Amino acid sequence: MYGFEAMTFNIHGGYLEAIVRGHRSGLLTAADYNNLCQCETLDDIKMHLSATEYGPYLQNEPSPLHTTTIVEKCTLKLVDEYKHMLCQATEPMSTFLEYITYGHMIDNVVLIVTGTLHERDVQELLEKCHPLGMFDSIATLAVAQNMRELYRLSLVIVVCICSIGTELTRDDRRKLYSSFGLLYPYGHEELAVCEDIDQVCLLHSYLYVRGVMEKYPPYQPIFSKLSYGESQMLDKAFYEEEVKRLCLSFEQQFHYGVFFAYMRLREQEIRNLMWISECVAQNQKSRVHDSVVFIF
Repeated sequence: MYGFEAMTFNIHGGYLEAIVRGHRSGLLTAADYNNLCQCETLDDIKMHLSATEYGPYLQNEPSPLHTTTIVEKCTLKLVDEYKHMLCQATEPMSTFLEYITYGHMIDNVVLIVTGTLHERDVQELLEKCHPLGMFDSIATLAVAQNMRELYRLSLVIVVCICSIGTELTRDDRRKLYSSFGLLYPYGHEELAVCEDIDQVCLLHSYLYVRGVMEKYPPYQPIFSKLSYGESQMLDKAFYEEEVKRLCLSFEQQFHYGVFFAYMRLREQEIRNLMWISECVAQNQKSRVHDSVVFIF
C-alpha cells in the first residue's frame, strides 16, 4: 500500500495489524519444534504446548489424548483469532478477511460432494469440515455434481504428479489445471503429457527433452532439492517456499498481506503439530522431521 492510502491506513487498520503481528510472535520456534520432536507421548506434547498460546485450549483435555484432539483444539485457537479480527474489521478489510476463508469453503464443498457421491453420512462429513470454511447452506450440498466443474486445483504440478500412473487421461488432466500462474499456458501443455516424475522435474537424456520445470526459474530452487524420482517430498518443498514468502510479507507495513500470511503460517504450524503427534502416537519418531516445516 503506497501514497495516501498508507498515510491513512492506521485509522482503520492499524489496530488489527498490531494484533496480527502480536499473534505472529506467538508462533512456535525451531527450539519449540526440537523439543516437541523429543516427546515420547501425546501427553508430553500437551505438557510442552501448555507453555505456549495453545495451553488454555488443551489444559482441560483428559488423558489419553488423541491426535485429532490436539489438532481440533489448535484449530479452534486459529478460528477464535480469526473471528476476533473479523469482528473488529471495517470495510474493505472485512471483505478481505472473508476472502481468506474461501479456500476452506471450496475444500468443504468438495468434501461434502465427494462424500455424498460415496453415500457417506452427511452429518459425519460436516464434522470433518474445516470450521473456517463453514457457511449456512453447506448442508444442502449433498447433491451429486460434476467434480471437475466444481473445483480446479491450483497446484498444477501436484495435479500432474498425483495423476501419473492413474486412469486419468491427458485431456482430463488439462481440465484440472488452473488458467493462471507462471506455467500458464505453455507449461500446462508440457506437464499434461509427462508420464513420470523425472520428466516433470529435470530429466535430461536422449529419450526426453529437458524437464519442463527447468524453463521456469522461480521453480528451479524447489525442484533442485528433490532427487530423481522423488515425489513424496514435493509437498514439503512447496510448503517451505510458501513459508519463506509469507514471512517476507511481515517486512513491510500498511498492507493486508500480513493477515493472509499469518493465517497460512498458523495453518502450517497446525500441520506440523499434526505430523509430530501422528509420529509420536504411531511410534514412528524416526520420521518425525520428514514433514516438519520450520517457520522461524
